[in-house]
Amino acid sequence: QVQLVESGGGLVQAGGSLRLSCAASGRTFNMGWFRQAPGKEREFVAGTNWSGGSTYYADSVKGRFTISRDNAKNTVYLQMNSLNPEDTAVYYCAAKSSTYGPYNVWGQGTQVTVSS
Repeated sequence: QVQLVESGGGLVQAGGSLRLSCAASGRTFNMGWFRQAPGKEREFVAGTNWSGGSTYYADSVKGRFTISRDNAKNTVYLQMNSLNPEDTAVYYCAAKSSTYGPYNVWGQGTQVTVSS
């Protein structure tokens, strides 16, 4: 079973930037980022196919967040710019173990806090 380890979370002021990283212990197919704010359901943030050639974003982060991956390092990144307090959440990395299956591998999560 592939394992995912996130890093890069922290505290940042509104308007600032953070870059999250997610290292996979083995090969994965699609990878993505989700987030869960206190009292809210987990929501999709961004995703990419196995090559990184196709990317997908939630409307709330389009134009501010960029997902990318380096398959040589089995790592996916989430560059987050123009952060606002509504982006505060635990961010989870996720992966699919097959092309058309669900996201079935999850990281432990990393906290992102944006202060106003």
